Amino acid sequence: MLIKTRDNCDIPSSEITDEETFYNRRLILKSIGLGMAAASTRVGASQRQLYQTKDSITGPDWLEKKLTGLRSGPYSTNEKATPYEFVAGYNNFYEFGTDKSDPAENAGGFITDPWAIEIKGEAEVTGKFQLEDILKPHDLEERVYRLRCVEAWSMVVPWVGFPLKDLLARFKPTSDAKYVRFETLYDPEQMPEQRSRFASIDYPYVEGLRIDEAMNELAFMVVGVYGKTLPNQNGAPIRLIVPWKYGFKSIKSIVGIEFTKRRPGTTWQKTNPREYGFYANVNPNVDHPRWSQARERRLPSSLFSAKKTETLMFNGYAPQVAHLYRGMNLKKNY
Repeated sequence: MLIKTRDNCDIPSSEITDEETFYNRRLILKSIGLGMAAASTRVGASQRQLYQTKDSITGPDWLEKKLTGLRSGPYSTNEKATPYEFVAGYNNFYEFGTDKSDPAENAGGFITDPWAIEIKGEAEVTGKFQLEDILKPHDLEERVYRLRCVEAWSMVVPWVGFPLKDLLARFKPTSDAKYVRFETLYDPEQMPEQRSRFASIDYPYVEGLRIDEAMNELAFMVVGVYGKTLPNQNGAPIRLIVPWKYGFKSIKSIVGIEFTKRRPGTTWQKTNPREYGFYANVNPNVDHPRWSQARERRLPSSLFSAKKTETLMFNGYAPQVAHLYRGMNLKKNY
């Protein structure tokens, strides 16, 4: 996702700094004054300091116990997974900052236990539920999904979680439930960007899916990555992954799930509706207003090795989701 833009600031794509160039330049600037050899060393060290190693991150005892029974799930890609240091150190989580390294640098003290999720709206079962009770009936599985950002970079991530449809079914949505609304925690004391006078989006962060999208077999509730507890900067303790949509649809640190009759207003659609639609399906045939979506940069990549690859319709998940949009104009419903 990108910082809010004004209508009179549509910059030609040729003038936009490449995301990888920006990121690597930022790391390099931290090393100015130490010489070329020293700069190279500092860049590597800087990246290592952005995140905790996966073995150093632990969750509550009940979650660690569930992780020991992890099984391999369906729909995993056979593509090589992105190294953990990029998954944990290169993030969009604006509540903790707008630079890619900010979430890992600023979310270390984020408190995720205890955690509760409120269920409300058009369902027979509603109320506030502790995370342990939310997860208790569900076996955890690992699914290796492609993750495509609207900014035209991508990863391959081994997520740990369980199907969203299995969770939603427990609350018995009524026939009036046409959409599902998700909400991120609002806690300005822990999330510095939420208290900033210069915040680029309105908080709390809100996302939504049509009920049939939410019930699709690919939609996944995530509590871990690489077989371990989910790092704070990746949306701990529980987040959504919708792999056929751009990454901003996969909301993090969820505290609210609501079944609604009407389509909910979502954060990026309200911030800049010309650039970010409600559906946000990965579509190489529909460009962002300021750049092409036909290709993507697969991480890890660098200033000298961009690793460009062709973007796939629905991020490669068309066999599982194309039927959801049969007859729709996907350029209009972007």
